[in-house]
Amino acid sequence: MYPWIWRHLPGPAAVRVVSAAVLILGVVALLMFVVFPWVEPMLPFNQVTTQ
Repeated sequence: MYPWIWRHLPGPAAVRVVSAAVLILGVVALLMFVVFPWVEPMLPFNQVTTQ
């Protein structure tokens, strides 16, 4: 998958590195601010009890 993305990014290597970093940061931001908060109430980790 990563070689496919690398081949399809435009420009020389320096531009590709910056583009790949922006893509990675975008995916991380999407996960942290949209996906994880939506999934968090459904996870069983909220019902922790200690005895």
